[in-house]
Amino acid sequence: MATFTAAASAKPMAMPVIENSQMNMSLKKFDGMRVTPSFGKKKEFSGLKLKSSHSVKMTLATDVSRFEGVAMAPPDPILGVSEAFKADTNALKLNLGVGAYRTEDLQPYVLNVVKKAENLMLQKGENKEYLPIEGLAAFNKATAELLLGADNVAIKQGRVATVQGLSGTGSLRLAAAFIQRYFPGEKVLISSPTWGNHKNIFNDAGVPWSEYRYYDPKTVGLDFEGMIADIKAAPDGSFILLHGCAHNPTGIDPTLEQWAKIADVIQEKKQTAFFDVAYQGFASGSLDEDAASVRLFVDRGMEIFVAQSYSKNLGLYSERIGAINAVCASPDTANRVKSQLKRLARPMYSNPPVHGARIVANVVGDPVMFNEWNAEMELMAGRIKGVRQRLYDNISAKDKSGKDWSFILKQIGMFSFTGLNKAQSDNMTNKWHVYMTKDGRISLAGLSLAKCEYLADAIVDSYYNVS
Repeated sequence: MATFTAAASAKPMAMPVIENSQMNMSLKKFDGMRVTPSFGKKKEFSGLKLKSSHSVKMTLATDVSRFEGVAMAPPDPILGVSEAFKADTNALKLNLGVGAYRTEDLQPYVLNVVKKAENLMLQKGENKEYLPIEGLAAFNKATAELLLGADNVAIKQGRVATVQGLSGTGSLRLAAAFIQRYFPGEKVLISSPTWGNHKNIFNDAGVPWSEYRYYDPKTVGLDFEGMIADIKAAPDGSFILLHGCAHNPTGIDPTLEQWAKIADVIQEKKQTAFFDVAYQGFASGSLDEDAASVRLFVDRGMEIFVAQSYSKNLGLYSERIGAINAVCASPDTANRVKSQLKRLARPMYSNPPVHGARIVANVVGDPVMFNEWNAEMELMAGRIKGVRQRLYDNISAKDKSGKDWSFILKQIGMFSFTGLNKAQSDNMTNKWHVYMTKDGRISLAGLSLAKCEYLADAIVDSYYNVS
């Protein structure tokens, strides 16, 4: 404890004025201070000045912060890439870390159909009242039909429980909480590698997980035999997390024939498929083609979870709009599952935001805007395919070793898994100012045709000159 004493003439007591440049304290931080009048000459003590008609004796608490033991968290492995990119002043720098679509000028893109939907909302003068816990009814209907098809028998029979979530992440997290509560101890199998946030989501929900083989570094392709073997070896009743299309980070998807074999094993093991669908329509340019894997499982009568996101296909990154769907065996089961998902959502975030939900409902619900959206998705997917082809052409022209780089063309979606290791990825950043995740993933959505040759130089140099 520190004690300070100052004195002045014996005039009526006044509130002291405290100046303390060393501690930079507000008066609130002096709670518990003892103030005792005493007489004597005014003094200054270590930068603490008391201007008062009375001397004041003060005892200051110097306790250590309650949060002293809280460690600094490491930077996010994906979002931290953008922070480092912003700090780089080199004119040639490229940000290929975050999965966000950019125009050929490398600028963020707001879809024209989104602008139209927002103008329509303004014209309607819609309010900002709370949504129900499960979200906007028009959105939930639209998103389930978009995923499964409007004529899907599971929808017609009322076997689909849909709850609006906080984009893909929030929807995954809500389902993870459901698994933890109603299937405690059941394991979730996650592909190796996978999106960087999957493991965080299940860790924070208290759901145990393990990995199944997916990526084959020798072929820079799918290790299908290893994947099947690991799913077969998993306990009966496990949840198998699958990327519905455009696998993140590899861009490598199973064929329809392989999806059928995956479904065979999951059915045999009485396991539950849990799809993460973040790129429907954005991967191939076709909403139906990108939902084929999910629909295959549903058509077999299998019960599944599906998390959806509209960050990529509608560019609604900051609106946090998505959904969790549970396709169940009966309408009664679907109603009970939905009630418990709502029960879990209530203490988490109470109810979801309305703006993005209305955009999706308006776009999907209006035939003209829906067709415009499809056209814009095809343009975005087409631009990425064009960049993918140009990058392959540039690398193939520069690399005279005969190495097969065709895996770049076989991958799908906004990402390419380059096969570069951490040291090589570091070289991409440190020497070439190309910002990417350390597992070798690059976002082709952040690349322009004009920058492909520069990126090809960086990749060839890093691959051959860094061990």
